[in-house]
Amino acid sequence: MDGLDLIKTFREVAFRRSFSRAAISLGMSKATVSRYVAELETRSGVRLLNRSTRSLSLTDAGQVLLDRSTELVAMAENTLNDLQAHGSHPQGRLRMSAPHGLIAGWLSDVIAEFIKLYPDVYVSLVFTNSEIDLIEEGIDIHLTGGRIDDMNLIVRRLVPFDMVVCASPAYWARRGIPRVPEDLGRHDVLSYSAKPTTHLPFETGGKAVDVPVHSRMEANDAVALIELALRGAGVAYVPEPLAQSHLERGALVPVLREHMPRDHWLYAAYSQRRHNSAAMRTMLDFLEQSMVQHGNPPAMPPLPPASQVLASPPSVAATCALSRAPGAARATASAGRTDRPPPR
Repeated sequence: MDGLDLIKTFREVAFRRSFSRAAISLGMSKATVSRYVAELETRSGVRLLNRSTRSLSLTDAGQVLLDRSTELVAMAENTLNDLQAHGSHPQGRLRMSAPHGLIAGWLSDVIAEFIKLYPDVYVSLVFTNSEIDLIEEGIDIHLTGGRIDDMNLIVRRLVPFDMVVCASPAYWARRGIPRVPEDLGRHDVLSYSAKPTTHLPFETGGKAVDVPVHSRMEANDAVALIELALRGAGVAYVPEPLAQSHLERGALVPVLREHMPRDHWLYAAYSQRRHNSAAMRTMLDFLEQSMVQHGNPPAMPPLPPASQVLASPPSVAATCALSRAPGAARATASAGRTDRPPPR
């Protein structure tokens, strides 16, 4: 065993605070992990971990090694990956996670095309709207439209998209159309339960404002909120690409366009501690290139009306027409990337 393997094993134990969890992550036996750490302590002449039957913690020397070995391990792995890339091609298992709504359109097209082009890659998809630990779940690439605060993740921006406030024509006819964000305080808002909604973000005069709202019900999936909005249950504040087909046919009517905040992105995130395989790098590039080719953020395919849409008054019909106009606000694809978490 070489020194780098010993250090990498020690780092995994330090991150996991457990020999057992480190062994699972590394695909090794617990006995081997323990032996590697013991060997590293023998070679260095100092104790790196405080062990007890109930806890595991770093000694001062262990903390120094953990801090100073980060760049060393990253440089060694990146160099090895670059060397392997010259004589390798995409192959093996690639595990990805994404929100539920993406599978209905764009992502299905991308995955179908990818596996045709790279038959030696086996793609495993996990759909979830909850926050997950990429290392713990064995995820290579995670797609998300939310802010990513984990500094251990590397993030690529794939495409910008807009948020939209919308409801059915029947709902607006019954409750009235809000003219300013504060008007939403008297409406029934359909909330995203992963992030409890007591306030919604808007912009007024170029300044960000949080508007207090009344939540009538909640769901952990934006697609479910859209379905409920189609049935006149309330107002949905959702990613516009997911509602685009309903907006275009007038089943949902957008409001407060000029007050919507900008700089929402679909991100691809991956761990800097996970092996950067040829399949993973190829998929990341493929996702980015597909955004350029499509020219728009992923949108849901057209769906039949959830229920019969009631006749709307002229003001609502005019708003419907605006939502279908060629100049309606839509995000455009971007090939720009960042290799660090986006600003908070």
